[in-house]
Amino acid sequence: MSQTPPVPDTLPASETPGSELAGKVALVTGGARNIGACISLALAAGGASVAINTRASRAQADALVARIAAGGGKAGAWLADIGERDAVRAMVDGVLDRFGRIDILVLNASVRNECAFLELPYDDWRRVMATTLDGAFHCTQACLPSMIAGGAGALVTLGGLNALSGAKRRIHGSVAKGGLVAFTRGIAREFAEQGVRANCVVPGQVLTERAAHRSPRAEPKGLIPLGRGGQPEEIAATVRFLCGPGASFITGQTVHVNGGQLMA
Repeated sequence: MSQTPPVPDTLPASETPGSELAGKVALVTGGARNIGACISLALAAGGASVAINTRASRAQADALVARIAAGGGKAGAWLADIGERDAVRAMVDGVLDRFGRIDILVLNASVRNECAFLELPYDDWRRVMATTLDGAFHCTQACLPSMIAGGAGALVTLGGLNALSGAKRRIHGSVAKGGLVAFTRGIAREFAEQGVRANCVVPGQVLTERAAHRSPRAEPKGLIPLGRGGQPEEIAATVRFLCGPGASFITGQTVHVNGGQLMA
């Protein structure tokens, strides 16, 4: 009987101290919990100053700021609903006042819930679109001028596997994530000449706190060639790489981090 392959010992590499992002400032939406928190830590470990956005998890954001500061990094927390334009503008102004620039934008925030399509309230549909797509619009439009002024920038969006495979009871989330891929490619095309790169990272089955509260589904191991679910740190390591100089010739791409569950 085969055993599940172990998580590699090198997994914490996303938090390994480095300097490839030194002098850069990153804004991470939904950056206080789960994958977002790991991304915030990974970028800080790479040397970036990190602005952590959260809509409601203030205590977790403050704890993360303290953790980054304890490791010698710089970070701050901003409470804002990114689906609201004025809130985003105020947040970005605050980040610029604090750190002087924004070089990296990671669009991780999203609303995830499940509902049969014929029972799906329009308000829930709009709430998902507002956070994922309106939020992408507001945040990117607010941050791009600083990136362009600095001569370079990196946008990384977090997509969803269901946007390609489809999913019952999550059509609204799948549609929003599919739109985010198109948004990312459009930004990559339009702002390449200004030195701005844009890429989308699509996680597969990831073992997060949020996953424990989802409705029961079939055991994924048989669907994943590597035989296990992913760790949030593995997603964060990919985001960190795409924000750094090692990815200087990568833009407009959709990067799947899923253990082989989908090969595209």
